[in-house]
Amino acid sequence: MRLAFMGTPDFAVPALHALHAAGHDIVTVYSQPPRPAGRGKKLRPSPVHQAAEALGIAVRTPLSLRRNAEEQAHFRALSLDAAVVAAYGLILPVEMLQAPTYGCLNIHASLLPRWRGAAPIQAAILAGDSESGVTIMQMDAGLDTGAMLLRDRVALTERTTATSLHDDLAAMGGRLIVDALRQLPLPGTRQPETGVTTVQRLSREDGRIDWTAPATRIDRQIRALTPWPGTFTMLGGQVIKIGAAAPVPGTTQAAPGTIMDDGLLVACGGGTLLRVTRLQRPGRGMMEAADFLRGQAIPPGTRLGMEPPDA
Repeated sequence: MRLAFMGTPDFAVPALHALHAAGHDIVTVYSQPPRPAGRGKKLRPSPVHQAAEALGIAVRTPLSLRRNAEEQAHFRALSLDAAVVAAYGLILPVEMLQAPTYGCLNIHASLLPRWRGAAPIQAAILAGDSESGVTIMQMDAGLDTGAMLLRDRVALTERTTATSLHDDLAAMGGRLIVDALRQLPLPGTRQPETGVTTVQRLSREDGRIDWTAPATRIDRQIRALTPWPGTFTMLGGQVIKIGAAAPVPGTTQAAPGTIMDDGLLVACGGGTLLRVTRLQRPGRGMMEAADFLRGQAIPPGTRLGMEPPDA
């Protein structure tokens, strides 16, 4: 098929590779413009941009599409069979949605209609869902409201992280979109009106740990938001990032946020307990708790999260 591919982050790269390996004619790739990155703040192309260039595919990086008549005309002139969209990050106007013969197909990282929106992987873990998956959706003018074409699912465990789920769903999305294109025109299934949930874009503040929450809730927060936007607490006036932890059996009467032993066992809401296993001080890399404690002892009785982080 003659395709355009539209994506930006790492999540979309496996789908681009899968479509290329399947022999589709990917005539152009759309990605968000290069952004400043690294200490030198040099412009860095997105992961999809880099992958497309490595495959020898032309890349377009418009700042917007909705009021961009020139870009819309260019897109129509491509005479596409379909466009594949995966975490692109720009809203497609109706003129572009309707331009390809089979329209625009979206690879969405949830089992729609659950977790429409910008952060479905993190939302599923935060909510304690038992499963997640990928939905191939026929795009329409709404926010992830289009008809469902194909779906597949994966079980979530008590140790599933945003990183592991991201990688599983990215690979799944590549396989499913190739299957969907092979079967076009596919009959779409309208999304049910019940069970709709929507997640907003995450911010740094979503990573602030509230030690009055139960240990299981804090554990889900850490697994869902690491590495981005990251979870954090305060220790002696410093912002400390928390990279991994695990609930521990037992109960305590200590105030939430209290360090209970020499190995970073922390009292949480409802008398529950959480063992912090990876953390990071300012200006240093993420490290195992034992390595952290060799450089900065945290005695029992210390309270975490007592001061607000710097603005």
